[in-house]
Amino acid sequence: MPGYHTPVLLEESVALLGVRPEGTYVDLTFGGGGHTRRILEELGPEGRLYAFDQDADAAANRPDDSRLHLIESNFRFLRGALRLRGVREADGILADLGVSSHHFDATERGFSFRGDAPLDMRMNRRGGRTAADLVNRATAEELTRILGDWGELQTPWKVASCIVRARTAGPILTTGELVAAVAPCTPRKEESKFLTKLFQALRIEVNGEMEALKMALEQSLKVLRPGGRLAVIAYHSLEDRLVKNFLRSGGFTGEVAKDFYGQPQTPFDLLTRKAVTPSQQELERNPRSRSARLRAAVKK
Repeated sequence: MPGYHTPVLLEESVALLGVRPEGTYVDLTFGGGGHTRRILEELGPEGRLYAFDQDADAAANRPDDSRLHLIESNFRFLRGALRLRGVREADGILADLGVSSHHFDATERGFSFRGDAPLDMRMNRRGGRTAADLVNRATAEELTRILGDWGELQTPWKVASCIVRARTAGPILTTGELVAAVAPCTPRKEESKFLTKLFQALRIEVNGEMEALKMALEQSLKVLRPGGRLAVIAYHSLEDRLVKNFLRSGGFTGEVAKDFYGQPQTPFDLLTRKAVTPSQQELERNPRSRSARLRAAVKK
């Protein structure tokens, strides 16, 4: 599907994965298939690649390659889905988190505040609640938590109050109606930034993104063989903080456990002391890559 998504930090992420021709690899976020195709270029005839994507639209991007196994599932089911296919260990796992360009550009999916579309935001449209369900049914307290935790808005209670007040006149069913509902509390000089955070918060909650990421990271430790590599591209501070802490400590607080003798007990050796960011050339070619942060590590 042309134009579905431009892969970010493509060469950098695949290089950090250290692909072995005969190895078994996992792409947790198939999307447009850019990273998948690049990994396949490094694999030999005996290599295998398992790619996850819960969005049915992504299947149209599948290359005709017998080494590729596309798994139409959320990556939170990483270990179980691989075991069903006889895979116990992997040599590397790659995740390009966030939302693909396709989701933003496909206005009817409701991920963008630019334009007017049904307030959906589901990555997997086969079931589950939509953003409209959330906006119209959540209490003011629930909305405050969501907007504060996932959108990091400065005054989430004010935004929640705007939404609750607006929906008393009728349900909020489209992206345009949501933008209008929060207009009284939208900063005039930072409208785009504010709406980006608002839509991000709702999208993360609708899709359970942070919980799915935690589950996938925890399972990666059980799936990766010793010496296997984990590379993750994050796009906002919430994701990046989780990834950074996990690679550093094996947990999500960042606190490193120590043994009886006070020696640090960590499951990974870091490959990136600082996050890898897009080059100026990539930023010029793909402005949407500007917030990308790549981190990688080797399992001990």
